[in-house]
Amino acid sequence: MTPNRLSWLVEPGSPSRELADLFEAAGYQFFLVGGSVRDAFLDRDHEDLDFATDALPPATRKIVSRWADEVYRVGEAFGTIKVHKRSLRAEITTFRSEIYRDESRKPTVTYSSTIEEDLSRRDFTINAIALRLPALETADPYGGLQDLAVGRLDTPLDPDISFSDDPLRMLRLFRFHATLGFEIVPRVWEAATRLSPRLEIISAERIRDELSKLIVAPAPSSALSGVVKTGLANWFLPELGALAMAQDPVHQHKDVLSHSLAVLDKTRPELTIRLAALLHDIGKPATREYGPEGVSFHHHEVVGQRMARDRLRALRYSKELIDDVGRLVFLHLRPHTLRMGWSDAAVRRYVRDAGDLLESLNELVRCDVTTANARKADDISRRIDELELRIEELGKQEELDSLRPPIDGHQVMERLGIKPGPLVGEIMELLYERRIEQGPYSVEEALAMVEDWYNERS
Repeated sequence: MTPNRLSWLVEPGSPSRELADLFEAAGYQFFLVGGSVRDAFLDRDHEDLDFATDALPPATRKIVSRWADEVYRVGEAFGTIKVHKRSLRAEITTFRSEIYRDESRKPTVTYSSTIEEDLSRRDFTINAIALRLPALETADPYGGLQDLAVGRLDTPLDPDISFSDDPLRMLRLFRFHATLGFEIVPRVWEAATRLSPRLEIISAERIRDELSKLIVAPAPSSALSGVVKTGLANWFLPELGALAMAQDPVHQHKDVLSHSLAVLDKTRPELTIRLAALLHDIGKPATREYGPEGVSFHHHEVVGQRMARDRLRALRYSKELIDDVGRLVFLHLRPHTLRMGWSDAAVRRYVRDAGDLLESLNELVRCDVTTANARKADDISRRIDELELRIEELGKQEELDSLRPPIDGHQVMERLGIKPGPLVGEIMELLYERRIEQGPYSVEEALAMVEDWYNERS
């Protein structure tokens, strides 16, 4: 059984057919493996092509050197040669086994001579299906096609062996659970729980990449709940476990984690807002207090911003993403002050502070409503509608997208005859606050204000 969408691989004149013919002519086996095979049977798109062969890396390099437009040898030590030929970009890897030593982050690679052994070291049975080229013969020694049919996540070998080979597979298990909606068989779940401490040897960058793929799945909450329950989160995002122990009576959830996961599922599948949704209440356990009216979490957005930034920095996310997520976490409670009324100055300050994250911030605030009380949910949604309308109305009257004073620092220095320094920054901040509090004003008003302030100061 071969999916029709892979027939192009062996069309005469295609680079993949040329490549398969080269290996066959040289006496080597040549298979398409990995996600492209899995997704073809699931009728899903998959751009990356991975091939496997019994040719050792020097032999592979010799075969492709005169044929390929470009050959990359960066992964050759691990058995992989990358090639580029016309529209084809692919990796060719020698049949192998890879095992992580207890103390090492890098795999020890040994080569194999059979596709069956190579497939046995794959992460899951659904990824242990191969297609021999150019014959288009399917190799499925571990029942991957059946698991694809019933939506099941299992390992080719004993899961203890698979997860010991590469502990990141335990996190990848939940990524596939989130992206494909497949169920995890009990023995695999139990092994992930047992071996979760092995995740400690995996680099932050590899964990970050898996987390990013998981979190933008259509509905990642079930998978992330599993990451917490198995103990995997303790090794890269321990704050989630703390959320599970912090009760949240405001949103009527038995714990803050349940609420955070509910918010996560409601947001659009974009990394920045998804991370902000997951971490927006991360500061609650540290700020939890008990009073006459019950549990409170005063200033958890301030503490949460710092905690979110620290955790994302440890996971090696980019500075821009860290800043954006931190800002969303810090501001996610701001719109709720609408119940006290929004002055023009408050609207300007909100737009200024949100910046290019305004749309995402408003979405996060809407999704933060997970209460079962329909009247309360409608009331909060109505207040956000009113805020957005106020922003639109004020934007028509003045340039909210560019909340700047009418003069810049050079004009200030020229008017006062002073040099660059802290004083200029102090004056510009004063002008900026006037713009926020009172709206647009003229250049003449700004210059007069600068002179008056400078004279009084002197």
